[in-house]
Amino acid sequence: MSGVSVDEARRLLAERFRSAGIDSAEIDARLLVGAALRLDLTGLITSASRTLSKREVSKLAAFAERRVAREPVARILGEKEFWGLPLKLSAETLVPRPDTETVVELALQLAETAHPDRELRILDIGTGSGAILLALLSELPSAIGIGSDISLAALLTARCNAAELGFASRAFFVKCNYAAALAGRFDLVVSNPPYIPSQDIAGLDIEVREHDPHLALDGGPDGLDAYRALIPGAVRLLASGGALVVEAGRGQIEGVTGLMRGAGLTTIAEPRADLGGILRAIAGRKLPPQKPR
Repeated sequence: MSGVSVDEARRLLAERFRSAGIDSAEIDARLLVGAALRLDLTGLITSASRTLSKREVSKLAAFAERRVAREPVARILGEKEFWGLPLKLSAETLVPRPDTETVVELALQLAETAHPDRELRILDIGTGSGAILLALLSELPSAIGIGSDISLAALLTARCNAAELGFASRAFFVKCNYAAALAGRFDLVVSNPPYIPSQDIAGLDIEVREHDPHLALDGGPDGLDAYRALIPGAVRLLASGGALVVEAGRGQIEGVTGLMRGAGLTTIAEPRADLGGILRAIAGRKLPPQKPR
């Protein structure tokens, strides 16, 4: 790639990715060239005829090798956009995916009717990079939130994201298993828990199987182990009238609904489907205790 222009480097990289069977070859090449040269889309256009330096060629070659080995672009760049927010990643955080935006959408729908007279209190169980919590805080300027995670490294990443996005005064992070160390009352509890059945992990796409933390993927024999742990904890922490919103895997809505009802929640609203039509987000509400007649 020595002596090539910015535009030639992008085209050569895209061709290499296509030859390697990477479906997103064009956009991956653009993102990696932009990152290696520190150019945004406008910069790539205006600098199209500039010749790459040896250092830039070397850096881009290293990026290309990692991508051909099926390391996700987000892992190579160390960040991923979610809900329009740039989020830093670490080895112990999932790469946020558009499917999870269904949880944000449903949570915002429910937040519209929750305690307009005071600040909304949000809990994100298994927060990872902080994606769901920070997306909600970006849309709810009077809300405050806590993100819990068993991984200290993930929490440090989430805290960094909160600070860089300007939410440090409204986002707090606690290390614990699900919500075991938490007390108080929350109006909204959200979570994208591990829900892949253990036996299915070996068949996942290599970009997920080899690069996402297994702790954030493995949902036990039927994929529902995390829900069995987090739903009772959420019920304990929900304020009267509060809602729990979780992401679920393909075909798991009925099972998660049963666990919510068994824990005393009333399922509310229609489950939200992702862009592929798979039902992803489901909600349950903790109804106020009935007054004796």
